[in-house]
Amino acid sequence: MKLSEIKEILPKLENVTFQLENGTFVPEHFHVTEVGQITKNFIDCGGVIRTEKVVNFQLWNADDFEHRLKPTKLLNIIKLSEEKLGIEDAEIEVEYQNETIGKYDLEFNGTTFVLKNKTTACLAQDACGIPPEKQKIKLADLNSNCCTPGSGCC
Repeated sequence: MKLSEIKEILPKLENVTFQLENGTFVPEHFHVTEVGQITKNFIDCGGVIRTEKVVNFQLWNADDFEHRLKPTKLLNIIKLSEEKLGIEDAEIEVEYQNETIGKYDLEFNGTTFVLKNKTTACLAQDACGIPPEKQKIKLADLNSNCCTPGSGCC
């Protein structure tokens, strides 16, 4: 989800809720402690220089059990970060501490923001000698005329 998308969604909500992909909800008393932009400059294993930018939200659970972040408050934090930090309209990455600090992609299911598990990948598979993934086909989808009796294929 891009920053522009969350800015369109927030005014339509009464409450802001986050849920992990496994169905567990982030406690209602969470805080968004940071909104920023992270730029990652790196070289992949194939020697290609790359740059990635994400908008980062950090969620934190405090002992402030009466705290509830309202959509207008989060929207104001986003607008302030755009104004003061020059944040671009990039994909949102959410940091949230479960057992350790995890990084998640963000989706919206119509009522709740869902923290989607991120995975790693090799960006230079050809340079690393990783073969392309084989295409899976069903035998039933093959042309059935190729090996019928009397077809001469065998």
